[in-house]
Amino acid sequence: MKNWLFRVPPEGTPASAPSSWAEDLSISPLLLEILWRRGFAQKQTINTFLDARLDTLTPPHLWPQVPEAAQLLAQELLAGKKLAVWGDYDVDGITAATLVLDVLESHGLEALWHIPDRRSEGYGLNVAQVEALAEQGCGILLTVDCGIADVEAVQRARQLGMTVVVSDHHLPQENLPPAHALCNPRLCPADSLPCQHLAGVGVAFYLMGAVNAALAPHTGRRHKMDLCLDLVAMGTLADLMPLTSENRILVHAGLQHLARASRPGIAALKVASGMDAKTKLSSGQVSFQLVPRINAAGRIGNGELALRLLRQKDFSSALPLAQQLDALNTERKSAESEIHNEARIQALDMLSREPLASLVLYGENWHPGIVGIVASRIVEEFYRPTIILCRDQGSLKGSGRSVREFDLHAGLNQTSENLLGFGGHRLAAGVRLAPENLGSFRSAFEAVVSQKLGTSPLSPSLTLECQLSFDQASNQSFLKELEMLQPFGPGNAEPVFASPPLLVKERLPLGRGGEHVRLRLQDEHSGLILTAKAWRMGKALTPDVVGKRIRVAYTPRLDTYNGITSVDVGIKDWQPAS
Repeated sequence: MKNWLFRVPPEGTPASAPSSWAEDLSISPLLLEILWRRGFAQKQTINTFLDARLDTLTPPHLWPQVPEAAQLLAQELLAGKKLAVWGDYDVDGITAATLVLDVLESHGLEALWHIPDRRSEGYGLNVAQVEALAEQGCGILLTVDCGIADVEAVQRARQLGMTVVVSDHHLPQENLPPAHALCNPRLCPADSLPCQHLAGVGVAFYLMGAVNAALAPHTGRRHKMDLCLDLVAMGTLADLMPLTSENRILVHAGLQHLARASRPGIAALKVASGMDAKTKLSSGQVSFQLVPRINAAGRIGNGELALRLLRQKDFSSALPLAQQLDALNTERKSAESEIHNEARIQALDMLSREPLASLVLYGENWHPGIVGIVASRIVEEFYRPTIILCRDQGSLKGSGRSVREFDLHAGLNQTSENLLGFGGHRLAAGVRLAPENLGSFRSAFEAVVSQKLGTSPLSPSLTLECQLSFDQASNQSFLKELEMLQPFGPGNAEPVFASPPLLVKERLPLGRGGEHVRLRLQDEHSGLILTAKAWRMGKALTPDVVGKRIRVAYTPRLDTYNGITSVDVGIKDWQPAS
């Protein structure tokens, strides 16, 4: 069970919003209170948030670094130099590389591209492939979603006569690459940025928007940048960027493009995922249906497969590639289950011997493309900063995930003497170290985490909006209003409410092995009974819960099936009713 924390308005804000605002904004008082507690303390800010209009995006020329980098790229392209775009092998990097190629193609410009192989090349740039691009006539090297840590490879590119532009969004280290232009919001003062947390594809979107405008007077052509928004939405959601300010608008519009699936590769991917090509997708469906399949290419295959899918011009050529990605994803899930079971046994063994604030787990033959997913699942269960390592090309490579109370990137910086390299964000990072340093790194990382968090186990917290009775949760007008808050994700969580005490009328197992359960719950005050689903709670909500009173933390949603609309209740947590 989690700690239930009810939202309160930010310090210095009145306890409630002015009651007249609800009528002025044409929303219910309850939705107004939800937004007020989330820090929306101005009527115009609420209106802008709910509208999420594309014409409120900041133009590319008003972003720091973008005009200079774009002008350089346009100048070199117009001089006849061939560009190569180098993207990371994850969804963010692949969508960013695709976006660059789409824009250049609209101007009649051919470009080279490279997505590194995770196992043979690893993350980021490498000298050997930079040299190979030079041999193919590359005169401009543009990185997307990578490059900010690749000093040696960028130096080599310059020695070979390339013009180098690094576009990235990862935290920079002290030693920056000697590129001709750097485009990374993390290098700019926070107050100079319209949005501090762009994904790599978000940075590429604004950069290429400026390149598009600079090229247009010379080529007589112009790419419609809104056609890239499906890519921007996928990359932003995949990289778990906060869905605030510009990101919210980009993803909101991008989901509409994903629903239309005008890009043949997306239509094929939806069909290969078991959906209709024109199915409307939520941010969650993109994250759990499309993103894993694109990621599967870079995790256990080759990321170039996913890029080729997104670049296909017709559905018939895209579908076989989408089916390959679906098969790779099935293979990935099987390997993930096996690695997760082994990592979980190792974690339980370590915790049985001593109290630990962190977990550093190692498996000789674990797949480097899957350890990050497993790290997320271990953190979900044990709620400790976790790094999972495997052997890779003579050294140990791993992925880390953290809890919200601990800055993983800062923690790794404090243990960097034990590492060959690291990079990432506050909640996720990648590391590489020599095998003989595993013990010293494990001890050093534990010392840093325990100093910050202590060794007593932390409990995850669940943020709730307010108490919501079943008669309110059954109000379809209110549930339609809640949909106005979408897309949901980091920085804009789907609302979770606390129920009043509920009587459990019935419990039914869901899925194979009874891992999930379905409950029929009665709000005794109103008499209303709703059916609720509790995923992965079969062991906690045992059959003897029937007839007892509990409170649930839940999300109510409208669900339409065969033309009939009902209320779907998703249980996030529960506790006995006092």
